[in-house]
Amino acid sequence: MNPNPDDLLVLLAVSRSGKFTTAAQALGLNHTTVSRRIAALEKALGGRVLARAAGGWEVTDLGAQAVAIAEQVEAAVGLLGQADRAPDPITGVVRMTATDGFSAYIAAPAVARLRREHPGLSVEIVTVTRRALQQRSGLDIEVVVGEPQVHRAEAFQLGEYVLGMYASRAYLDEYGMPATVDKLAHHQLVYFVDSMLQVDDLDAPRRLVPAMRDGLSSTNVFVHVEATRAGAGVGFLPCFMADLHDDLVRLLPEAFAERLPYWMVLRPDSMRRPAVAAVVQAIRDQTVVQREALLGRRTRRSWPQPSH
Repeated sequence: MNPNPDDLLVLLAVSRSGKFTTAAQALGLNHTTVSRRIAALEKALGGRVLARAAGGWEVTDLGAQAVAIAEQVEAAVGLLGQADRAPDPITGVVRMTATDGFSAYIAAPAVARLRREHPGLSVEIVTVTRRALQQRSGLDIEVVVGEPQVHRAEAFQLGEYVLGMYASRAYLDEYGMPATVDKLAHHQLVYFVDSMLQVDDLDAPRRLVPAMRDGLSSTNVFVHVEATRAGAGVGFLPCFMADLHDDLVRLLPEAFAERLPYWMVLRPDSMRRPAVAAVVQAIRDQTVVQREALLGRRTRRSWPQPSH
């Protein structure tokens, strides 16, 4: 039995979102109809096209073959009514996750520029700081800190960034400039919540200055920056974010220059979609453009050294 093209398009929607409910909303159907269409497709193909995964559904090997055909059907449908002009293949929704800072300063401007040329493209960015997922149902792209250990995925290093210790000028006027690592231990740390930190590579401040007590902790790096600017303590911050603020001063850069890699992880089938491939390239290009800033090489004002 040949599969119904409509059922193939339903599978395509589920493969992109990983959820029946989200696919149903996108297609203007209800959850029951989506489930029934998937069941009909599996009957026609003689096997399972979806398998349960953490937080949703993932396509099986048979499902991946069906999705590839569904993408051709979608592209063919998109040609209707466009005989007078070439269709733009870079359309549709691309879903990705990345850390807060990377999302704001690398991914967002990269996508903004791309969308000027391809207005039919939509990108959803979920900000998280975690290890790469082993099951990435509904996700096209992940950007993580540290080399990922994943299977059934493509992974490559995007670039590197540097973190350093920072304090506000007002804070240093009140509490003094720490001249040594030992002196830094008398100050309170602004950083991630230790018990919720999922990325081992981000443990540097507690490894390098174990005597430093937590002052203000958050799961969001923008909170780290603003809390440090407000004088909550000494923040361990990405230089590409902290160096944007003249009221922040980098402390002991010779002792604190933690260099970490950004990695990109892709589902094996993701790069077949022109929209995903275009977003990946735009992000890679933006990472190269911002290389000096990521490595903490922006020119900054000098700050008087402590007197002895």
